Amino acid sequence: MLTRFLLSFVMAFGWITLSFAADSAGEQIYRTKCASCHGATGEGVKGKYDQPLLGDLAPAQLARVIAKTMPEDKPGTCVGPDADRVAAYIHDAFYSLEAQARNKPPRVELARLTVGQYRNTVADLVGSFRTAPEKWDGPRGLKGEYFASRGFNNSALLRTDPEVEFDWKLESPGPKIDPDQFAARWTGAVLAPVTGVYEFVVRTDHATRLWVNDAKKPIIDAFVKSGTDLEYRGQVYLLGGRPCPIRLEFLKAKQGVDDSKKGVKPPRKPAQMALLWKPPHGTLEVISRRNLAPGKFPELFVCPTTFPPDDRSLGWERGTRVSKEWDSAVTNAALEAASYILPRLNELANTKDAAPDRRVKVKEFAAKFVSRAFRKPLTTDERALYVERQFDAAKDDEIAVKRVVLLTLLSPRFLYREAAGSGQFAVASRLAFALWDSPPDEPLLKAAADGKLATREQVASQAERMLGDVRSRDKMRGFLHTWLKLDHASDLAKDPKRFPGFEPAIVSDLQTSLDLFLDDVLWSPASDFRRLLVSEEIYLNDRLAKFYGAKLPAGDGFRSVKLEAGRRAGVLTHPYLMANFAYTGTTSPIHRGVFLARGVLGMNLRPPQEAFTPLEEKLHPNLTTRERVALQTKGAACQACHVTINSLGFTLENFDAVGRFRDKDNNKPVDATGSYLTEDGVNKTFKNARELGTFLSNCEDTHEAFVEQLFHHLVKQPVRAYGAKRLDELTKSFAKGEYNMRKIAVEIATLSAMGK
Repeated sequence: MLTRFLLSFVMAFGWITLSFAADSAGEQIYRTKCASCHGATGEGVKGKYDQPLLGDLAPAQLARVIAKTMPEDKPGTCVGPDADRVAAYIHDAFYSLEAQARNKPPRVELARLTVGQYRNTVADLVGSFRTAPEKWDGPRGLKGEYFASRGFNNSALLRTDPEVEFDWKLESPGPKIDPDQFAARWTGAVLAPVTGVYEFVVRTDHATRLWVNDAKKPIIDAFVKSGTDLEYRGQVYLLGGRPCPIRLEFLKAKQGVDDSKKGVKPPRKPAQMALLWKPPHGTLEVISRRNLAPGKFPELFVCPTTFPPDDRSLGWERGTRVSKEWDSAVTNAALEAASYILPRLNELANTKDAAPDRRVKVKEFAAKFVSRAFRKPLTTDERALYVERQFDAAKDDEIAVKRVVLLTLLSPRFLYREAAGSGQFAVASRLAFALWDSPPDEPLLKAAADGKLATREQVASQAERMLGDVRSRDKMRGFLHTWLKLDHASDLAKDPKRFPGFEPAIVSDLQTSLDLFLDDVLWSPASDFRRLLVSEEIYLNDRLAKFYGAKLPAGDGFRSVKLEAGRRAGVLTHPYLMANFAYTGTTSPIHRGVFLARGVLGMNLRPPQEAFTPLEEKLHPNLTTRERVALQTKGAACQACHVTINSLGFTLENFDAVGRFRDKDNNKPVDATGSYLTEDGVNKTFKNARELGTFLSNCEDTHEAFVEQLFHHLVKQPVRAYGAKRLDELTKSFAKGEYNMRKIAVEIATLSAMGK
């Protein structure tokens, strides 16, 4: 690819300009010792090293790698000044930002909606015709209403229940309520943490019904109870990060003959009630108050169509692949949307079947649907094509609306984010997708219509408003998961003999613990990024505290405590991450080192040339994990990357495969020392994870990597396409803003929305 680019450049202009002298010593060394594997222009040589010579190492870092590993047939023969010279040449010719921009200029690419953006967009598109949901911030739990009768018409008690988990036995839920005959109803909203199929479970010994995101059709209906069942199950597909309505009903009635005149009374029965769920890839648990709200939220359209995965080749989701599978999925999704809208047409268009102005209102609904889907007002020609012609061709309103929906949702104006063109409506669209992965809401569209998205200050003001929305919260948490390489977390099962008690419930609790910590830091007043890497606090509940040997203050649920003060370093040593970057029975310094190098420091690491299988413990029973890893990666071919990977990963060796602190491995003292060679050639050393966390929290490489990854996650475009110095400017702004994560998110969203 790089060779073809350079050749075409030569043909077009008749010359090539490179930023290094043709007769430089570094170039001569490169051509003599490196070009046979890497190619004359760094394009790679098939059968030897067929990847382009790209990377982000500074000259000093690159020189160290070259001195230890190059040339591959004679490692150690290019050292000292020669290594420095060829490193400087490679950096200037291939690695530097200037070289990358010269050799392959980045650009803002035309991109379709990603899978997540598509689902969010159609959900908000349909939802824009319903009552606006209440803000998620506020009380937690569900609205509980209790009735002193067999029905729901004699309200005796109203309160907010944090969770639905009761064992009343033979007692009453409140005064003036007959313990042998009463009803209860819980209403509000449930927020799914991730998109997927959720299994809801109701445990009760009496009659019950449950509705989730559908006010008419319950997913559990056991109101006419027979038999001895105590558990009822139902499944529903939910959209992650979005609250949807939920309603649960319970009815306890006297069972048996009740004839007080004859002195015959039915036997008293105990009563219990619990609402649980099993999230995708999760464990069955009582739905926590964190995921419940007592307010009113409208039904949400959740598109269940299965899409092919988005392109992740550059490390972030991009809507660049268009295939037959994607085209088929988009068609099926449009049909799903039409099938959802048509039965609810009167509700969405605010009309009735017999209303004399129904067709007028339905047509107006269709026009608004198209306009909101395209994220801008319709032109006369667009309205004629997408609305008028469809109603002229179909005299039946439902058929006309179906044609409009299908034509709209299959249009490039809907499917491609950049199709809105230029102008303030395009600014609004880019801003909304950056912060919400969804189209603009009414306030943002009004601002565009009123010409109030013309300046950076106006756009930033809207971004700050939008950041408080539940959709921004979901996207920012999703970014932190991506930054921590948890968006595709592997199975965390461990060897039960080595780690008894590390069960799925512990894994679920650890994930909750991590999310609570991330939310706490991100949405605190300071929103200080550095706290993520140095905090000694961790959220534990009783189950985790018992497993990790911690003492909790009085209370219930998750509480923030200092676990092993002076040893932990924020997310770097959180047990969930430590368990994720480990094998079933042992730690994995390599996985941990790759996470630190790629994720935290933003380094580009080439994949291993050969399949990698860790050395088995039984082959070297007297070695520690560190010693085995050092033995396996001592070869010159490995050291190019592992000189950095190992040095970072070893600093976390005090934490075993489930994240518990240890000071011995295989009956030997743990050696948790490590190092990192900075871009300016300074070798930083660390005694343990705590020292590493402190260094990383103040390291410019870390700050730049975080900002770059946040930009990619929000904008889904390369940051350098917005200017060769843009990343450096944003990183400096991040530092100037005291590393406030919300502020830099607003700045990135504003910059991308303005297109500069």
